[in-house]
Formats: sequence, structure tokens, C-alpha cells
Amino acid sequence: MDFAFTPKVQALQRRVDDFMQQHVFPNEQRFYDEVEENTRRGARWTPTRIVEELKVKAKAEGLWNLFLPDSDCGAGLKNIEYAPLAELMGRVPWASEVFNCNAPDTGNMETIERYGTPAQKRQWLEPLLAGDIRSAFAMTEPAVASSDATNILTSIVRDGDHYVINGRKWWTSGAGDPRCKVYIVMGKTDPEAPKHSQQSMILVPADTPGVTVLRPLNVFGYDDAPHGHMEVLLENVRVPAANMLLGEGRGFEIAQGRLGPGRIHHCMRIIGQAERALELMCKRLQSRVAFGKPVSEQTVWHERIAESRCMIEQARLLTLKAARPAALWVSPARKAVPGTMLPAVAARHWSRELAGMAYASVAVAVLSAICGLLLSYHLDLPSGPAIVLTAGGFWAASVVAGPVDGLIARWWRRPHLAG
Repeated sequence: MDFAFTPKVQALQRRVDDFMQQHVFPNEQRFYDEVEENTRRGARWTPTRIVEELKVKAKAEGLWNLFLPDSDCGAGLKNIEYAPLAELMGRVPWASEVFNCNAPDTGNMETIERYGTPAQKRQWLEPLLAGDIRSAFAMTEPAVASSDATNILTSIVRDGDHYVINGRKWWTSGAGDPRCKVYIVMGKTDPEAPKHSQQSMILVPADTPGVTVLRPLNVFGYDDAPHGHMEVLLENVRVPAANMLLGEGRGFEIAQGRLGPGRIHHCMRIIGQAERALELMCKRLQSRVAFGKPVSEQTVWHERIAESRCMIEQARLLTLKAARPAALWVSPARKAVPGTMLPAVAARHWSRELAGMAYASVAVAVLSAICGLLLSYHLDLPSGPAIVLTAGGFWAASVVAGPVDGLIARWWRRPHLAG
């Protein structure tokens, strides 16, 4: 299976990487300094100035809305072509927003573009594409196991020319941002309908009476400000019937079209984080001496580097396979082809596993430097790396990426890791 990228994609990779090197990596500390500054003045949920400044630069360079496939609104890239760009952006948790390629807005924009009416697109899609507003996606609920969306309890009841919504959502990403102007809410419009025709999705303006953001949710004590993942209460929220997406009972069909590409984006961003964690590990190994020689010359670390390289390559290939047009094909009836999401599920599992492994491998040495990367993607902290590397695995890593010593030397020279 050939995953060679076209000249167009290779050129975009170089441009995105150059932008990251010149503008994003040098400003990482400034981003967190601004978050802390906002916190001290009682405005923690305030967008940072640095991201807004870099958005202007990215838009001017044509690095904007790269994610949207099969649409005149995007850059004309398919999911498999956008995937390597998502990996580059993912190396810094907040960088995707600089290119207007951040979740949940990417999925919400794609949803409105695919399933919205012309009026819905004018009201919500156009300002989202311009980066003027933000959005949130409200599906998960605290009272039920929402991984099975048929459990969702939020009610969406027709009342004349309006729908009335009641429910409680949480892990509603993006709802903490003061620029969030619209929610896509999933709920039940007909509890008596067939199992997968009970749910619908509807657009809810964030300032609608009855919408209350209760609290930010923490992961290991981090609230991910100024983005945030919120618990949201919906009490007798009344919105026009024209806000319904695609029609009553079409929620699962929309979810298939929305969540498939989103999984690809997340996997590739996490792989970018894993690559950076491995780079940090190699830098640390070069800078420390133990038992009379650099730690990088200790053979056990050769094994750990090789294992990490094997896992990263595996996760990337699985994700690219899932991103192929056939793997994410949705029929005109908006029904997913059975079994096509298996590579995406496997890729997501391995990308999470490898990131956790890479972070754990250097947890003691550089925890302060990488814990932010780990928590940005809400990964589970493993108790420790599983050092189970066969001779065949070590050989495969050497074939894929060259001798381990060469890997260490190459990563050591990366500009954003020097010093």
C-alpha cells in the first residue's frame, strides 16, 4: 500500500513545518504565560493574544482551513492528504487553532457544510470558516454510558415552530471559550422510533435562555483553559425548528460523517505529540552521563528508542490506512460501509498507547517538559513502559529510520529542541 504524498501535499508539509518552526515553537512559553496572566487578573477563559496574532499570519500565508475535504470551503485536500499536516500541527497542543484546524470546530464546520441548509451555513459556517467565532459539540452525558449514543437521554421535543431541549451534557469541548457562539446538540426526538432513528442533531445558539455552563471538567487537575471541556445544563431551551440538522431521526447518520474524519485528525495529532516526546527523550539521553558514558550509549535505551519508533510507525500507517477514501467512504444515503472504521479504531488505540509509552519512557527525566503534552490529549498515564522488544522489532526500526545513534543525532539538531 503506497502512502507516498503528492507534490502538493509535500509542499504544504514544508510550509506548515516552516510556520511551526518560525512562529509556533518560539512562542510556546508565551502562550502559557498569557494563560497565567489572564488567570491572575480573574479572566482565565480569555483567548490568548499570541494565537490571535498567529492566526493572522497563517491566513495571510494561505495555511487556513486545510482540513475540509470535498468542499470549495477548504484547501481541496482529502483526509489522507490532510493527515500529515495534522501530525505537524499536533506537536504543539494549541497550534491547530492557529490554522483554524482545531477541534471541535473542524468537525462542526464539516457537519454544517455537509448537512446544513443554506441559511444555517450563512449564519454559522461562514463565521466559523473565517475564525471569527468558536463552537462546541454536545453529545456525552454524565448519567449514561454515552459511548453507546443510543443511551443519550437529552430530549428534543417539537412545540409548534420550535424545539424544546432538556438535558445535561458534559465533556462539551470548546464551551469554555467566550467566543463559542453555537452548540451542536445530540438528543432524542422520538424515543419510540427504531433504535438508531431516535436521535437528532440541532443547532443551539450559545446565548439561548436555558443554556448554562456549570463548570469546567479537569483531567489530572488541568482544565485546558482557555478551551475547556464543560458540563452544560439545558433547561427548556427553545430554538427554531429551522435549526434541525438534516431532519428528525438523522443524528446517527450525521455522527458517522462527523466523527470519522475527526478520529483521523485526533490520531495524527497524537502521533505528532509522540514524535516530539521521542525527540525530547533523545535530547535528554544525549545530555546525561551515567557510568562513564552518555546515557544514549546505554544499549537498553537503544531498545526503548527502537520500540518507540516501531510503535509510532505502526500507528501512523494504521491511521493513514483508515484515512484512505475507501476506509471512510459514506454512501449517498449517509450510511457508513460496515467494517470500514476498524482501521481508525485500531489507529486511535495504538496512537494513544504509543504516546503514553513514549511519555512514560522519559517521565522521570523530563516530566515537567512533557506532562503538558500528555494531558493536552487526556491520555492515560501508564505505570511504566513495557520493555518487550524483539530482535526483529529492533531490526525493523533500524530499517525504517536508520541506526538509533543516527536518530539521536538528527533529533538533537532540531531547532526547537536545541538549548
